[in-house]
Amino acid sequence: MKQHVPALAAAIFSTLLFSLPARAQFPLPPQIPIWDANKVELTLHKIRTDVYAIIPATAAAETAKGIPQATTGGFIVGEKGVLLIEVMLTKRLFDQQIKLIRSVTSKPISYAVNTSDHGDHCFTNYLLPASTIIIQNEFAKENLEKNYENIKQFMLMLFGKNRGIEATTFRPADIVIPKNQNLKIDLGKGKVVEFINAGIAQSPADLFVWLASSKVFWAGNSFISEKPAIPWLFDGYFLEPAINLKKMYDFLPDDAIVVPGHGRITTKAGIKFTVDYVEALKRNVEDAVDKSFTLEQTKEAVKMNEFNQHYILFDWLHFNFNLPAAYKDIKAARNTK
Repeated sequence: MKQHVPALAAAIFSTLLFSLPARAQFPLPPQIPIWDANKVELTLHKIRTDVYAIIPATAAAETAKGIPQATTGGFIVGEKGVLLIEVMLTKRLFDQQIKLIRSVTSKPISYAVNTSDHGDHCFTNYLLPASTIIIQNEFAKENLEKNYENIKQFMLMLFGKNRGIEATTFRPADIVIPKNQNLKIDLGKGKVVEFINAGIAQSPADLFVWLASSKVFWAGNSFISEKPAIPWLFDGYFLEPAINLKKMYDFLPDDAIVVPGHGRITTKAGIKFTVDYVEALKRNVEDAVDKSFTLEQTKEAVKMNEFNQHYILFDWLHFNFNLPAAYKDIKAARNTK
């Protein structure tokens, strides 16, 4: 896989951020930390019998205001044990997760799944019992094995020092799911959980979790939140995510309950904003490429103000990552015709 690396901090990001346009420095978000792991309080939300979401306490009030939220997750209580969806960035947040689980069941944590190789979804795997079976996308395991310390530095850059990130250590996954393959695990009493590696929807490490019997979908970072949030296409891919985001959206029944990667519980309709944004970005950038616009001309022409609905990170993501990734992929596709 060919990699194009930002000039600054290449050693940190060379294996984490793929195919980003060269730039003098990695563009920082308008606020650091994006959210503060020392302040986040996690809350429990019962979705169905034995099916729970774990959501930041601020998500209900702040998601619609465009304020970035900490990692969401959840768990399913099976016949003999618990399936945990996501571990958290730091021990402080992991301990909150465990306390919430223990408020409803004493059963062991039999499985834990990470939907991404970003540290806020996997860094506290090392705190799980040795008997817990960890599930990841195949790429996620390989990338974490090779680049854990680099990924840690990336998380420190965006989420700050002295939050507990420094203390985390690598623990490998036990089960991996290759690209375009699924895995089903029967937790008993009709609870069959499907893990879906649909390919790149945000990054090569994406994994979706679907509990068909309850129609609950853990979307991970691919659907980071409902409106006004837009996708975080950090890894420089666009055309494959554009296909896979729509594919996963279409996969869901209309009455599905969606737990996004960072926000309040929502519905299928609640994540359509992500699909609409990506489809509009594709159309607009295709038009710019067909007019032989440069990247800078495309940025000037494709502001997409109709989607800029006060998400704090809109400009940072749209102009530094999403639009450049779309331009790169679309221009390359045109050149191969």
